[in-house]
Amino acid sequence: MMQGIRKAGQGFLGKLVIAVMFGFLIISFAIWGVGDIFRGYGRNEVARIGKTEIGLEQMRTAYQNELQNLIRQQRRQISPEMARALGLDRQVLSRMISEATLDQTAQSMRLAVSDETIRNLIFDDPNFRDASGQFSSARFNELLRSNGYTEQSYVALQRATILRQQISEMLVGGLTAPLALQEIGNRLRNEKRSVTFARMPASAAGEIAAPTEDQLKSFFNDRKIAFRAPEFRTADVLAISAEALADPAKVTDEEAKARYEAVKAQRFTSAETRTVQQIAFPNAEEALAAKAKIDGGETFDEIATERNVAFNDLTLGTFTREQMFDPAVREAAFALDEGSVSAPVTGAFGTVLLRVTKVDSAHVRPFEEVAAEVKQELATSRAASQIADLHDKIEDQRASAKPLAEIAKEFNLKLRSAGPMSANRTRPDGTQEEALPGGDATVQAIFRSDIGVDNEAIRLPRDTGYVWFDVTKIDPARERSFDEVKAEVETQWRADETAAKLAAKARELVERLDKGESFDAVAASAGLTIETAADLGRQDQRPELPATVVSQVFGTVAGKSNSAAGAEGGRVLFKVDSATVAPYVRTTQEAGNFERLLSSSISEDILLQYVAKRQAELGVSINEAAFRNATGGAQN
Repeated sequence: MMQGIRKAGQGFLGKLVIAVMFGFLIISFAIWGVGDIFRGYGRNEVARIGKTEIGLEQMRTAYQNELQNLIRQQRRQISPEMARALGLDRQVLSRMISEATLDQTAQSMRLAVSDETIRNLIFDDPNFRDASGQFSSARFNELLRSNGYTEQSYVALQRATILRQQISEMLVGGLTAPLALQEIGNRLRNEKRSVTFARMPASAAGEIAAPTEDQLKSFFNDRKIAFRAPEFRTADVLAISAEALADPAKVTDEEAKARYEAVKAQRFTSAETRTVQQIAFPNAEEALAAKAKIDGGETFDEIATERNVAFNDLTLGTFTREQMFDPAVREAAFALDEGSVSAPVTGAFGTVLLRVTKVDSAHVRPFEEVAAEVKQELATSRAASQIADLHDKIEDQRASAKPLAEIAKEFNLKLRSAGPMSANRTRPDGTQEEALPGGDATVQAIFRSDIGVDNEAIRLPRDTGYVWFDVTKIDPARERSFDEVKAEVETQWRADETAAKLAAKARELVERLDKGESFDAVAASAGLTIETAADLGRQDQRPELPATVVSQVFGTVAGKSNSAAGAEGGRVLFKVDSATVAPYVRTTQEAGNFERLLSSSISEDILLQYVAKRQAELGVSINEAAFRNATGGAQN
């Protein structure tokens, strides 16, 4: 057929017929389906940076590797929802885009890495050496396989990494933070201030007249968003854990007694302890003379007074036998009766006389006292082995679209109705919803879900169980009327009026201080109690000086006065008496560490700016649908 078409197409008439025929075919494709071909183009492309494409599988692999690394670091299961809440997916994409940007930059600069450099890098890597310290190809291949690399992909990765490092070295290699910047950083970190201050309670604002209805309504209308009702959600919550499933009643006395005997020495036996005092002597002769005086009627305390031993220095402490590391002292102390004094003891730190002031004998808690505890422990241990099986059975029921209420009834589990509550677990009446199984992770998942959504089970910390939930009701956020929130409006109005009057009074006092009046006189006229604080650091927080006050102290010139909002609606009036900072000595280890840290921070900022500029030049586009597909995000 193709030969016939080629033959017919050699003449003018044949060419005309073929052109018309193919024209009809092109139009037909355009009408009936060629668009599907073009719409499918690029679906597997998550991002494009200049001429470089980040594919869907490439993104998925990188994201899963990063997620597994995070799980290993945290030593707990991290759900896809939690990972996205942490921004892990965007972090991975940003890193891959940055790497692709640097790779294209290296290519445009015609940078290259020799095979010899790569070979030396691999041969010198201690991870690839055997017990004798020599490079082991078997170990090299084993480590590559366990981490999902082939030899070719690993070499390519190392080559790209070296090229990126070369660009980094060209930009910021040898960069050091300027001395002036180091000195500023030293001041910010090490400056100390001394202040004289006085706390002004909210009552210092004086009497606040009752507001009129119009005042409250005006206040409400200006701040409606502050009185807006948040979104409230109600959810059914089903949790299984070893503690909840444990049934101590099913543990027999014989089983509990056997467990008790097995752990009695470690768990239920308290060793004998003794409180020991000592007086040290320079030699055995003086110790013998002192012991003779005690035997003759003098007291241990009198001997201590004669030798100028303070009472607080007499007591060594309270110890078990194992806790006393000096064998001679240990044996002597545990041979004494309570209240008696030893003969001179030559220990590791000289000659001493010992007195035991208190003896607490060894004690074994009887089985009857701990039976309930032991049975609970055994029951919890047994229940832990049932968690995985019960989880699978519940998941099977969930797969068949059964509601949690029916599942709980079938397996005789307790179903909890949580809410209505806001995202911070506040109920509409202002009370707090009791903490949910799984804590904040469960609450956040409830507020990310919707009614009718089949939600993934949330794994409890340390693999102790699971939590399922169904959102049953959503009350959207709404504006509340004045009548609904009148009491709240008045409370807030009073707080604002008090704060305004207190701030005005503080300004008057500050003006008097800045005009030269003494702090004592100004504080006395206002009925305030003077306090002082020395060696106050920029990051310090004290009960009397919260962070807001400390921040204002360091924002005030030394010798000047100011005020800042304090605790419980009050203010703090203060004067900065002095501001000191130790000289910056560049030769100390602390200064060296700080210089490296500051230089590293500057280098990172420069690199980020450079990469951003290169991305703007190359052009970056992201396919959000493919990105969500690669990372398991919800589809729009």
